[in-house]
Amino acid sequence: MLDFTLDQEQDMLERTIRRFAEERMRKVFRDAEEDGALPRQVVQAGWEIGLLPTGLPEAYGGFGEYSAVTNVIGVEALAWGDLALTLAILAPNLVAIPLMVAGTPEQQAEYLPQFAGEEPPAVTAALVEPRLRWNPRKLETTAVAGDGGYVLNGVKRLVPLADSAELFLIYAAEEGRVQAFLVPAGTEGLTVGEREMVMGIHALPLFQLSLDNVRVPAENRLGGEAGIDFGLLLNHSRLALGAAAVGVARAGYEYAREYAKQRVQFGEPIAHRQSIAFMLADMAIDVESARLLVWEAAWKLDQGQDITREATVMKQFVDRVVLDTADRAVQILGGYGYIREYPVELWLRNARGFAHFDGIAMI
Repeated sequence: MLDFTLDQEQDMLERTIRRFAEERMRKVFRDAEEDGALPRQVVQAGWEIGLLPTGLPEAYGGFGEYSAVTNVIGVEALAWGDLALTLAILAPNLVAIPLMVAGTPEQQAEYLPQFAGEEPPAVTAALVEPRLRWNPRKLETTAVAGDGGYVLNGVKRLVPLADSAELFLIYAAEEGRVQAFLVPAGTEGLTVGEREMVMGIHALPLFQLSLDNVRVPAENRLGGEAGIDFGLLLNHSRLALGAAAVGVARAGYEYAREYAKQRVQFGEPIAHRQSIAFMLADMAIDVESARLLVWEAAWKLDQGQDITREATVMKQFVDRVVLDTADRAVQILGGYGYIREYPVELWLRNARGFAHFDGIAMI
């Protein structure tokens, strides 16, 4: 029997992050969205909470207490504050988690210590490609072996913080199998394009990345000769995105619920109307259901189980829930829901992106 009662440390972590989200993220997220820029002090403070260093092996400066369940609890609380800031805080995970899961001892020793420092390292990963019916398991970016290394060619999109990254983890197809390669910034043929203009998460800089005969040494292939289990890494990403989607959905539901209690029409709060009450009840059920699917998948990952089925089912359900919940929040606010003064329109725009965010978050 599964028991998702939070232990003392998890409860303390959730309350700490919830307080940080309310007192720091919620106070700046609208300005960050309008300005299209990250508030660096808030991102730094989010890093200092220590979600990633807590899970790093002790040999590399961490605490060696990795838990997927604890991580999804933390990510949900962060995303309740703001999605763009959450994705920025989680950006170092895009390289650290694959290194922990699949890196060779030499790669781990070289790179992991930098993730235990006081400052978040300038790293990012590139998975998504600019084409219709994009499938993360069938990449068009290629890696061809030769001359003691690999040559990478292709185009990536939605690469977070690429303009300031010093190290990229780039996913490419090698003989039909997805592999990952550590590529330092400035490598010949690696070009960061213009910043992409997207529907939501405006505060998070996202870029296209072009690879034109980018040469990397063989030792930069993540996992060495064994390579990576891409399905496992994709599951880690989908857990992070699932937890973030629950956080956004919960934010929309809670805001709409409180608004409905306070908005008075015809002498009574609109929450008393059956149509609104039923809508709020459906939202609450969906958020709780989505959370349980995320937690169950995370628990099974902690047990060492293959969660490909669970992660796929969870991601499909949560993507729908976050979009439906945000849309209903807009409906409950009526005309106010469409005004930028209220956060629900932002949450709706952000919710629409979850179907396209594979690979830009990881736990």
